[in-house]
Amino acid sequence: MKQTFLLTLLCAIVAITVSGRTQKNNQRQKYNFNSDWELHIGDVENLQDVILPSFPLVKTGLKSNDSSWKNVTLPYAFNEDEAFRLPIAELTDTIVWYRKHFKLPTSDKGKKVFIEFEGARQGAEVYVNGEKVGLHENGVMAFGFDISKNIKYNDDNLIAVRVDNSWNYHEKSTGSTYQWNNKNFNANYGGLPKNIYLYVTGHLYQTLPLYSNLKTTGTYIYATDFNIPQKKAIIHAESEVKNETSTTQNVSYEVLIEDFDGNQISRFTGESMSLQPNETKTLQASASVENLHFWSWGYGYLYNVYTSLLMDGKALDVVKTRTGFRKTEFKNGYITLNDRIIQAKGYAQRTSNEWPGVGMSVPPWLSDFSNGLMVESNANMVRWMHVTPWKQDVESCDRMGLMQMFPAGDSEADVKGRRWEQRTELMRDAIIYNRNNPSVILLECGNESISEEHMAEMKAIRDTFDPFGGRAIGAREMLDSKIAEYGGEMLYINKSAGKPLIATEYCRDEGLRKYWDDFTPPYHKDGVGPLYKNADASEYNRNQDSFAKEDIIRWNDYFVQRPGTGKRVSGGGLNIVFSDTNTHCRGEENYRRSGEVDAERIPKDAFYAHQVMWDGWVDIENPRTYIIGHWNYAPGTIKDVLVVSPSDKVELLLNGKSLGFGEKSYNFLHTFKNVKYEPGTLTAVSFNDRSKTNSSSSLERVGEMSKSTSGKPAALKLTMMDRPTKVKADGADMVLVQVEVVDANGKRCPDVHPLVKFDINRPAEWRGGIGQGPDNYILSKTLPAECGVNRALIRTITKAGKVKISVSSDGLKGDELYFRTTSFKTKDGLSKELVSDSLPSNLKRGETPETPSFKVSRKSIEIVSATAGANADEAILSYDDNELSEWTNDGSIANGWIRYDFAKESTVSEVCLKMSGWRRRTYPIEILVDNKLVWKGETTQSLGYITIPVEPTKGKSLSIRLTGAGTEKDAFQNMIELNGNKELDGFKDPKDLNTKGQLRIVEAEIFSKFQQ
Repeated sequence: MKQTFLLTLLCAIVAITVSGRTQKNNQRQKYNFNSDWELHIGDVENLQDVILPSFPLVKTGLKSNDSSWKNVTLPYAFNEDEAFRLPIAELTDTIVWYRKHFKLPTSDKGKKVFIEFEGARQGAEVYVNGEKVGLHENGVMAFGFDISKNIKYNDDNLIAVRVDNSWNYHEKSTGSTYQWNNKNFNANYGGLPKNIYLYVTGHLYQTLPLYSNLKTTGTYIYATDFNIPQKKAIIHAESEVKNETSTTQNVSYEVLIEDFDGNQISRFTGESMSLQPNETKTLQASASVENLHFWSWGYGYLYNVYTSLLMDGKALDVVKTRTGFRKTEFKNGYITLNDRIIQAKGYAQRTSNEWPGVGMSVPPWLSDFSNGLMVESNANMVRWMHVTPWKQDVESCDRMGLMQMFPAGDSEADVKGRRWEQRTELMRDAIIYNRNNPSVILLECGNESISEEHMAEMKAIRDTFDPFGGRAIGAREMLDSKIAEYGGEMLYINKSAGKPLIATEYCRDEGLRKYWDDFTPPYHKDGVGPLYKNADASEYNRNQDSFAKEDIIRWNDYFVQRPGTGKRVSGGGLNIVFSDTNTHCRGEENYRRSGEVDAERIPKDAFYAHQVMWDGWVDIENPRTYIIGHWNYAPGTIKDVLVVSPSDKVELLLNGKSLGFGEKSYNFLHTFKNVKYEPGTLTAVSFNDRSKTNSSSSLERVGEMSKSTSGKPAALKLTMMDRPTKVKADGADMVLVQVEVVDANGKRCPDVHPLVKFDINRPAEWRGGIGQGPDNYILSKTLPAECGVNRALIRTITKAGKVKISVSSDGLKGDELYFRTTSFKTKDGLSKELVSDSLPSNLKRGETPETPSFKVSRKSIEIVSATAGANADEAILSYDDNELSEWTNDGSIANGWIRYDFAKESTVSEVCLKMSGWRRRTYPIEILVDNKLVWKGETTQSLGYITIPVEPTKGKSLSIRLTGAGTEKDAFQNMIELNGNKELDGFKDPKDLNTKGQLRIVEAEIFSKFQQ
């Protein structure tokens, strides 16, 4: 009996295993369609010469013998040579043609064939074997066509695509332009700069998530009923299914889930139903799944979910979806991820995410390299700016564990009519296409506030197509919207006790990596530079020292108001931008230099400053120490040394001799004034004061960092940057090489900038790097090793082999390296090797910690009522948790007072104020607890809030009184870049009524220090 039971159980296990294997093996065919394309720049006179497959072929059978066409592998922008050589507004816009010959095997005859474009810029007309199959025009989003009826089997097929990337492209049916086709931020890498795939399915199939043209929604995988501590949730799968057979089909639905290591962890069945000919229905299945690993920050844990259509137990169509599961909440002013509060820390990155000499069209491992660097800097979120990112970057963020604020498309204004309809259509398509990507956390409806009516329309789209994805929808600004689920200004800090308010692009300053400081060649004085729009640019044209310092100053605003610091908190901030970008520029270069890394992703010192400040979900969890700059100077140099550390004290030692403790400011900056240079080793040692937690007054050592002087330049060192996969000879893969100038001991020399000559032996194509000089050295094989280092890209060709790269420079020993490219298998223009296959996930940070992410540092004192010297009925507006309301007096200094009454007697330790005109206005005030004066002075200008510490005092009320006339002076010049007429600094009085006698408060908060 026992043996029979065991045999039955074994058979069942074998049956399940075989069934699971069958599911995987019966996946629909998905082809990599990137190879063997040809490119012609300019339009053609005779359309038939391009779209018909009758033109002469060379003997290989797949390429023409017409010399006016260039052989390319996609993704490939026709104007890639211009990336970073020309400013964005001068990128070539014209009409180009792409065409490709391919064959499908006879075994595919009679099946459905779909083509998926991840995008085209701007308008794309697609022809197959001489017949136009469709048009796509928004220039951003993925799209697809059913080309089944156009295909010839076991015979030559020709696909031809005409692309118009005009900056002034007009929608053909309406004549409307697209709001996001914009010369400031949306770099125009034209043609087919993204991947293309071909799908072959049966006539009973799960649809593709390509709503434009196909009008289909594909598969939707999501989780509900999370139990994070027990690592379980209910996993749901839904597939839109279409029956294009001539008979009624009875079909059932099955789901198989495979973990990161390829182990089957769950298999469950769903609905069975009948589909009439040409009928479309949605099949569903769900089950509770245990032992889950939840996707998290820096933990890109992903699952393969196989959804199968079964008939009589046989899998007819199997779709593989790569996804992850995570729990989110958006309340109390912050985001919660997997039950742990996280403050948004990261970058507002241009969606083009481009590289010199190639634009956006890089292989997926380089997307991982770039996006992974954001995570390495301890960023947890990227906000793609203005337009939807391409799928490659979306999937990269999944793997890297980087949350995304995800736009559809806009410029910087709400719009009406057809242009608004275009935005809703793009949001719909973007949601459908990316709703299985766990890194997409926030959906952005606009880079500017939109009307409540429009916000409701966008929210309805989210609720229709992604009701269970755990994604908040909102827009920039929308601070007091009743519908938006998050908001946040561009330049300033906001706080909330309700929906999260996140700064979407703070810190506008720029700094070229080449410029260390005032004392290092080329001796760029901070602020030196040409005029921008006839105005002084010195406020933001920085060197590396002051650029890093400015990043510290700006982030401190968000750190001070982080979760745990009161009832109203900052949801976080996103720094503009991560990498230098070929978009809107305003300095001496023709590209934007606000990146914490340069265009080749070489870190600036600001990168390491962020590593220190952002090392934690909210509070600092792993204290680091970083010395800004280098330690190679001319004899006699005296300069300030800046150290970034969250610790209480930092001691600086030069060659073992203590220079004392630095002056701490902005919570992270430790300044050592007038340090005299001496060759050797500079060491910063960080300490925390243990007397804060016990009676001991001793210091606890928590971190250390050293920088030492390098010797004279002796040699060049050439390195290939790490990549996780072999180099493929597919015509699109790339390697990234780094050259350094080193001393006799192999240490980089940070203060030299020699010209380095590169030599490359094929099979490979030089794409080069970037440097300050003629045409930014784009495509040049001579590059300056700025600050002793530079990088360059080399692209493979379709011939495999050994590649040699060598470097030389006058007076320095050269170097060389070798790498081998491996054959890339294609047949008849098709490959089964997908571009992101075998790329690993980043799991370095581990699973979401179960501990709290912060310690409470202060408690809000509850205000129950307020009275004032004037407009007393509006006094509540100064503490109503609304960033768009304010209380003001009547312009009389005598009436410039307001009193807040507490729910109970409390000890006041700090007063936090957002005063109207915060950027430019100061207010002379005094603060009283009951009737006792606890502070008197003049408020400072800020980018939002100021915090005033007071002598801890018990009382039942607090009063703020105006003591004189304030001053008006903009403390933050050049904050408004593109539309100088817009006032972003809140509540500017259009009548300018007696401003010298005004006391104006947006929000007032009163705190008691929290005793641990």
